[in-house]
Amino acid sequence: MATVLSVSGSPSPTSRTARLLRHLDAALIAQGHQVVPLDVRTLPAEALLGADFAHPDIKRATELFARADGVVIGTPVYKAAYSGLLKSLLDLLPQYALADKVVLPLATGGSVAHVLAIDYALRPVLSAMGATHIVPGWFVLDRHIVAAADGSTEIEESTAGALDQVLAQFSTALGGDVLLRAVS
Repeated sequence: MATVLSVSGSPSPTSRTARLLRHLDAALIAQGHQVVPLDVRTLPAEALLGADFAHPDIKRATELFARADGVVIGTPVYKAAYSGLLKSLLDLLPQYALADKVVLPLATGGSVAHVLAIDYALRPVLSAMGATHIVPGWFVLDRHIVAAADGSTEIEESTAGALDQVLAQFSTALGGDVLLRAVS
């Protein structure tokens, strides 16, 4: 199966974006894909903000992108755009870091007013980075991502259904099928 890099662009350690991604990672793993999580917030701030292309952690992140068959990119929406943290990383990657990759863009936010952030802010950058196949992304309201008492993640039912479809398109583009509810 495919190797998927699952990138969280959230600066928060208690991020709903990261929680959503790790939940989707489990569905992809259940399908047989290898998933490599990358929380951009764990990369050194001085390397990201100082554009230190030679920093070992930035080099490792760049290698993760190079080895991936597919990339899931999740970001919270701030001011109708993807996070500055995610932008910091994308700016350090090679121009065509997403060439020959299947990409699934996801965004989280507190209001449906931000639903177009994927198409108007994130998708053009992913395309400019050479993504050959950007599957339709999905915007998830923060309130539809809940931490259960046991530490697992619960996704609101109608949102879970929509994510099933988006994830199935992504997995099909990678060469397989996956259903989120199978691991819920």
